[in-house]
Amino acid sequence: MKPTIGITCSVDEDSARLNDAYYRALEGAGAVPVLIPAYSDSENILELVGLLDGVLFSGGVDLDPHSYGEEPIKGLGQITPNRDEIEIKLCQQFFKLKKPIFGICRGIQLINVALGGSLYQDIYSQRQNVLKHSQDAPSYHPTHKIHLIENTFIHSVFQKSEILVNSFHHQAIKNLAPVLKATAHSEDNVIEAVENTDMDSFVLGVQWHPERMFQKYREQARLFEAFVERCASRKRGI
Repeated sequence: MKPTIGITCSVDEDSARLNDAYYRALEGAGAVPVLIPAYSDSENILELVGLLDGVLFSGGVDLDPHSYGEEPIKGLGQITPNRDEIEIKLCQQFFKLKKPIFGICRGIQLINVALGGSLYQDIYSQRQNVLKHSQDAPSYHPTHKIHLIENTFIHSVFQKSEILVNSFHHQAIKNLAPVLKATAHSEDNVIEAVENTDMDSFVLGVQWHPERMFQKYREQARLFEAFVERCASRKRGI
């Protein structure tokens, strides 16, 4: 049986939205994607965790800095506190049960916050000499390099120490969650990928958008294939 993988959605006052590239990438890798709205009843999260084999935290707007103990700064953008609350609980439950977790862009930031880390609310005002991380190029086009650390999962996926990625963010990981390790950086030392320090479970976060790249750049599809395989293995009890 194919693994069933939940994907979180962006929300506004009257709708839930998701770029179809996320579920196309998971479908192409052999999964059955299920969209997850920001439930008004957080108890539904406990029910949902038992039904899914893995979760993908998608991109979106900024995280509320109160979720990691900070007051907002001028550079903070739009936030969706209800989405933050639901996704933090969802991530913590998946982590507790050692079910596979994958985060993209906002998703890597959400994972880090849910597991005890913090963020730069705006890298352009809080860091010096940063690259352009909010590109104006086509969304599929890679615009800057990142360096992958050897002997890590992500290095094993790409089989190289340097790749080019796209970039659509102004927030980034500041203090890394204790259970995570940074496994890729851009040249300005922004964290571009994280993994779980415990090899018994699967946690992966990337700061770029592979779902916008995988159709044109085949190597990006390997991230989804590796994640789906982990979910399938978990479903089979391996």
